[in-house]
Amino acid sequence: MTASEWVAEGYEIRKKSTFSAFGEVRKNPYRPFVGEMQKHRFWAVAFAGGLGMTFGCTADVESVDHGGGAHAIDGAHSDLRFGKRRYRRRAVELLPLGTYATGTFDGGGAEILDYDSRGKRLWVANTVAGTIDVLDIRDPSFPTLSFRVDVRAYGPRASSVAVHPWRRVAAASIPNADRTLPGKVVFFSLNGRVRSVVEVGSNPDQLVYSPNGRHLLVANEGVPNEAYDVDPEGSVSVINTRRWRVHQSDVRTAGFGAFNDADLDPSVRVFGPGATVAQDLEPEYVTVSKDSRTAWVAMQENNAIAMVDVASAKVVNIVGLGFKDHRKPGFGLDASDRDGAVRIKNWPVWGMYQPDSIQSFQAWGETFLVLANEGDARDWDGFSEETRAGDLPLDPIAFPDAAALQADEALGRLRVSSAIGDDDGDGLFESLYSFGARSISIRRSDGSLVFDSGDQLERVTAEASPDDFNSTNDENGSFDKRSDDKGPEPEGLTVGRIRGRTYVFVGLERIGGIATYDVSNPFAPRLVDYTNTRDFTGDAEMGTAGDLGPEGLKFIPAKKSPIHAPLLAVANEVSGTTTIFKVHVR
Repeated sequence: MTASEWVAEGYEIRKKSTFSAFGEVRKNPYRPFVGEMQKHRFWAVAFAGGLGMTFGCTADVESVDHGGGAHAIDGAHSDLRFGKRRYRRRAVELLPLGTYATGTFDGGGAEILDYDSRGKRLWVANTVAGTIDVLDIRDPSFPTLSFRVDVRAYGPRASSVAVHPWRRVAAASIPNADRTLPGKVVFFSLNGRVRSVVEVGSNPDQLVYSPNGRHLLVANEGVPNEAYDVDPEGSVSVINTRRWRVHQSDVRTAGFGAFNDADLDPSVRVFGPGATVAQDLEPEYVTVSKDSRTAWVAMQENNAIAMVDVASAKVVNIVGLGFKDHRKPGFGLDASDRDGAVRIKNWPVWGMYQPDSIQSFQAWGETFLVLANEGDARDWDGFSEETRAGDLPLDPIAFPDAAALQADEALGRLRVSSAIGDDDGDGLFESLYSFGARSISIRRSDGSLVFDSGDQLERVTAEASPDDFNSTNDENGSFDKRSDDKGPEPEGLTVGRIRGRTYVFVGLERIGGIATYDVSNPFAPRLVDYTNTRDFTGDAEMGTAGDLGPEGLKFIPAKKSPIHAPLLAVANEVSGTTTIFKVHVR
């Protein structure tokens, strides 16, 4: 396409300053593409409004991928042609180096993990053993067990673990055996000795240190008991970690009581029987801003995020995440486990985003949030919202083709919520809401949506493993088994920066594998790799099926890596394995 044709399409063509090989022009507001180019003057081609990537050179641009459409997958690449010379975007590969196996199956042998950069060790929560397994990865091709930290004196298991950014200390969140009671956070020296123990809220889940190391934040989920007649309040503990030894007086609680009578966004789901807002909200995962002032908390079942002021330990806002319209092109899903085929298409269904993991990153002078939209239902003995679309009475005006839609090979098998969708309260459902969005999404710091990957994760896994599409994670030969649930279930994610570009690595809990996105342009991320170390010919229970159920992910930058190359560590819940990948950028 020539420069004049770009103008005709509504793009801006502007002459800008110079840039050198593998560098960016910081003074250029249009963010030029980094190509293997010698220093020279060039033409910058930008999206109207200044958004998106920019490309250019003194010659006419023959072809260009502006980052909003096609995606480079499995090491493929998109080309830029400048005159007779061709330049390629950087492609990413995950190269498996080594695996540590606990020898357990489907018990949480490896769940959440963090990295000790001084000792070159991974701290891995081993739920089934009630320990934290500390792995030596000085040679990441042969990770070995250095020692185990037994946490069962403080509770049944460690639900999460975090290593301080620079002090020689690690922390673990440990729920009470009765999950409705307060849990604990235990601080350890990096040789595994207990340094201090503090009490936090009910059912502490994920925890994270602020970047400046001055606070540890803990998401206290506050889940009910099975009978749903005891429902503790969810909260976020903010622990001052400036002192060498943490005391109970260093713990403050950010609760949600101030929102009990608030007028919340309608997409914030508050629906537990008889629950207040504070009881109903269930914090799951926390990320903290680069300046350590603000935290964002994912509340999965509630389809919402909370914003917490770290200094005051107060919740300042609750933001509903809205719903995903699966009728839109590129936003389809495979809704049935009984159609015997890969059938990703548009359906009259709303997806509740319901993120599990949440991370933050900087781009273009802003903070952005990236979320793994796994989805989750409340399904307790005393209350369950989970049902199938075929079992709901549908409003004949909203669904004139209800009989066809509720067939098993259509929407009939799809798991949906019975707690939402009866808009006028007449007992008939005008809308269908499924669990999770089967995607990752990127939002601004205020929660507004700027990108969603649509049905891309289902499509890329279908392309990579057509005979094992939407498999479950605890047995092979399970083609299409998870289509009626939440598909591939993106769950854990981590963010890393390599050679000036920002990448998100997201684990797909069911079929397995890691999808890698280049999010350097948060408005037009690119899927650049999908790698799956699962062996679909093996036996899951016998431990011959490779990695199953990726849960926790940790990016290790080159400067902290034992081999001076970026690494990705992945804890796999079902196979009980921890695998280390080299992140190879070409």
